[in-house]
Amino acid sequence: MRQYFNWKTYLIIIAMCIVGASLYYTNQLAAKLAEEERKNIAQLVEALKVPNSTEDPVALQFAGMVLEQNKTIPLILTDDSGKILSHSNLDSVEVAKNKNYPNEQLAVFKANNQPLVFEYNSGKQHVYYGESSLLMQLRYYPYVQLTVIILFLAIVLLALTSAHRSLQNQVWVGLSKETAHQLGTPLSSIEGWLEILKDDSGNADALTEMQKDLDRLKLVADRFSKVGSAPQLEEEDLVTRLQAMVDYMQKRAPSKVAITLQNSDAEIPVNISGPLFDWVIENLMRNALDAMDGKGRIEVQVQNQKHQVLVDVSDTGKGIPKHQLKRVFVPGFTTKKRGWGLGLSLSKRIIEKYHHGSLFVKQSEAGKGTTFRIILRR
Repeated sequence: MRQYFNWKTYLIIIAMCIVGASLYYTNQLAAKLAEEERKNIAQLVEALKVPNSTEDPVALQFAGMVLEQNKTIPLILTDDSGKILSHSNLDSVEVAKNKNYPNEQLAVFKANNQPLVFEYNSGKQHVYYGESSLLMQLRYYPYVQLTVIILFLAIVLLALTSAHRSLQNQVWVGLSKETAHQLGTPLSSIEGWLEILKDDSGNADALTEMQKDLDRLKLVADRFSKVGSAPQLEEEDLVTRLQAMVDYMQKRAPSKVAITLQNSDAEIPVNISGPLFDWVIENLMRNALDAMDGKGRIEVQVQNQKHQVLVDVSDTGKGIPKHQLKRVFVPGFTTKKRGWGLGLSLSKRIIEKYHHGSLFVKQSEAGKGTTFRIILRR
């Protein structure tokens, strides 16, 4: 279960617990306040009965004072037939604008609260009441609070994620630049020694292979130097570059591994940074080789579409477990005994940031293999 929980998950759970406790406590307070308001309405009803039951001036004065003290709870008084006799504490602006507003509020009050009934002049009158503005604010406050907390959490998570990615980018760029710098000096030295060895004709075959390896090392250094800076995209034939990478990896793959290329068109021109794109394909093929234990098949399939080009790199290896699919591009994640877990994350960065495309796991099944898909948009 640990894979589904991280600091973000715990932060959200804690926030939801706080909000839940706040909602429960506020609802309890609202229920108590509603009960107090109903008691106040009952007292008002008793005050309304006084003029009909006594002529004592003190009692009448007290009843009038009780009635006047209600400044918050909206009331509507009706006769036994439902005709509105009077109302108080309704929105005066709405009453002035809409003559039917008291009847609309009466329907709302009937739906929310039971009326209080009393005898008046040999007839029954009904007191319908709503919620005071204080009670309504208390009811809605938790939801406002919940909205604010969600917005705050979203902003914090976005800020932390952005800062984390920025730090990762700085580490990647710094590591890449330093690697290219460190490779530069010995490469220059090796190139000088090769020039000296060329004076001896007996070293021709060895020099040819050494020159190839030196050129390869120069390409690797060039790739690292390009990370962190916007590469120059140039129109190239994708089929030619993929075929070159297939041939290169086939020579370095075990004899029982077959690497093939299937393309829909003989030529597919796209705008790419050749060295960086080759790096992505090489990373995908090396991961496929590591997953196949020395035997199997790697297939690179290219589909030329109107608005985009699809490149699928499929293998017949071990496959990726479902619970790891979302983590394969996370920096540092690796299932190998050796490795830093940066190959796929750098590949995704190269395709998405520099080539404005997409790289993702199209499908994977344990024991049957994995397919990575690259989308290059025109």
